[in-house]
Amino acid sequence: MYSCFVLALLELETSAFRCTCDNICNIQWGKKVFSQPPIVQVLSLKKFADLHQVGKTESAIGKQLGLKKSTVGAIIRKWKTYKTTDNLPRSGAPRKISPRGVKMITRTVSKNPRTTRGDLVNDLQRAGTKVTKPTISNTLRRQGLKSCSARRVPLLKPVHVQARLKFAREHLDDPDEDWENVIWSDETKIELFGKNSTRRVWRTKNAELHPKNTIPTVKHGGGNIMLWGCFSAKGPGRLIRVKERMNGAMYREILSENLLPSARALKMKRGWVFQHDNDPKHTARATKEWLRKKHFKVLEWPSQSPDLNPIENLWRELKVRVAQRQPQNITALEEICMEEWAKIPATVCENLVKTYRKRLTSVIANKGYITKY
Repeated sequence: MYSCFVLALLELETSAFRCTCDNICNIQWGKKVFSQPPIVQVLSLKKFADLHQVGKTESAIGKQLGLKKSTVGAIIRKWKTYKTTDNLPRSGAPRKISPRGVKMITRTVSKNPRTTRGDLVNDLQRAGTKVTKPTISNTLRRQGLKSCSARRVPLLKPVHVQARLKFAREHLDDPDEDWENVIWSDETKIELFGKNSTRRVWRTKNAELHPKNTIPTVKHGGGNIMLWGCFSAKGPGRLIRVKERMNGAMYREILSENLLPSARALKMKRGWVFQHDNDPKHTARATKEWLRKKHFKVLEWPSQSPDLNPIENLWRELKVRVAQRQPQNITALEEICMEEWAKIPATVCENLVKTYRKRLTSVIANKGYITKY
């Protein structure tokens, strides 16, 4: 639909022009303001062309509507050029940073992502361009770069990277049935009041101190418990609390009392494989000898690879469930952990194992470095 003022210009044969908007319309051109009530008649594009070709001069149109000739001419030229009288996008103020400067700061942060905005401001100032930090942020955002908190990941040395690549390549073509016959295990620490608690609440204004909207905190996190657990594609295995500082002897005792019962409860097939990481307690000579005497097959594991162990995702699921119940003491924390672990559906475990090949593919795609898992 054309703007009301364009219709006023085109209704040359009618002395009384009325606006075609749904609401009262105020149109300002120069110093003159038109305010008209709505009507239903709207000029078509063909009618517009016919009226424009009747031969009326810009001066005649201007006198009839009380406008300057230059205003009428500008509107007609705009219609001829753009086939519209709407406001067109404007370029606005010129960019403070030249295209060359944009390339320079983009290249800098690509080489060193930890470069600060202050560093980039100083770099541009030395090049003769004075800008502010928000300008740096806006410029980099237009280049698809956003300032984010760096994620904490295990330190990977070249030997670790190579070991991870070797593991991924050797097992990439293993059938899904092989991964379904693995018992995955690990230890984790769960804090009573800590990072595991929920952080966001829905509340009304001035209700931020209501007990329901706060997170209780105590010094040093209020205590924590250490857990050992295992699972397979068929569901969670046993979960126990480690009450003392774990050493090699205690670890072997945990395996002796819980690994085989878990395998029986999960109805693992003959030849099932046990997985644990390369913690010194796990790789101690006495532990290796104990596993060999028990005839347990152990999956060779690359160090510094928590993203390859799906039990890490299960720990995250457990911590979220526990935090939602808000235990108030260590005893309640242990009880809730056991209850929520038993409630984890077997389908969750199955899906974690079913997608294991994607983990291996991601390791290869990342050239051995940490993946999103």
